[in-house]
Amino acid sequence: MHFFQRVTITLLIAFGLVVGSAGVGLAQDEDTPTITVGSKNYTEQLILGEMLSLMLEDAGYDVDRQLYLGSTAIVHEGLVSGEIDTYVEYTGTALIAILGQSAPTAGGDGAATPASTPTVSAAEQVYNTVAEAYPDEFGAVWLDPLGFNNTFALAVTQETAEEYDLQTISDLQGLAGELTIGSDPEFSVREDALPGLEETYDIEFGTVQTLDVGLLYSAVAEGDVDISAAASTDGRIPALDLVLLEDDMGFFPPYFAAPVVNQELLEQYPELEEVLNQLAGLFDDAAMADLNAQVDVDDMEPIDVARDFLEDQGIIGDE
Repeated sequence: MHFFQRVTITLLIAFGLVVGSAGVGLAQDEDTPTITVGSKNYTEQLILGEMLSLMLEDAGYDVDRQLYLGSTAIVHEGLVSGEIDTYVEYTGTALIAILGQSAPTAGGDGAATPASTPTVSAAEQVYNTVAEAYPDEFGAVWLDPLGFNNTFALAVTQETAEEYDLQTISDLQGLAGELTIGSDPEFSVREDALPGLEETYDIEFGTVQTLDVGLLYSAVAEGDVDISAAASTDGRIPALDLVLLEDDMGFFPPYFAAPVVNQELLEQYPELEEVLNQLAGLFDDAAMADLNAQVDVDDMEPIDVARDFLEDQGIIGDE
């Protein structure tokens, strides 16, 4: 892939950095690497990428930010090739889009469960599968989950939901052919997204309009498309008063977020695990949606949102 036009980072270039104020850091006289932090190309990833970067800097590391790189395939390849050292990935994405495996049965007992509220066993099963596969497959390690589940979803306006009596994705059967769905390029081709969704629910949308991920919500809110691919933790959903259709057949797997780190780097600097795991369990879906809204609705910068959150949690000190 030709997604980087830069030289691969040299890991051992910084010496004697000061200990971070959060209490998780390096000895002053210890050699430290420069850590390259990556992210995908949307708001939530930028916020989380900045959080990883700020925590690492606070702990005494130099950080090379390579944020807004692009799709899952691009960022994952960056991790595998050594161009980036860490980024936040989602368990369902890793399972299906990267490892090419199937999602577990939604309820574990054949009963459909909405993917926005997966059973604990399903969430743990997906996490354990990807965590076990990554070291051998990609030389990477999954750290602890952050706590929120950013599942795929379908969004419509209140008016559209009322006009067509839409509450679940199954309600689109017999109707989807008349509708235009807005989709970003990745959602339109991934098996855990539009192709698999249409097959599972036996629907086919009349038109698929491919849009930049940042334009999807305004497109459905303004009536340019009838329905839109969505991420369940996106802050624009409540801000625009959109409705998420229930995944009543439990098609979407759990998508719990967690940092993924280069295994060789982690073995050489095991204290990195403690630094990055400070985020573990701090978020629920609503908390992540609120952070996203601060950027997408309130026009704050991702780094400022990330810094405010980390300072409020006592993870990094005030500037």
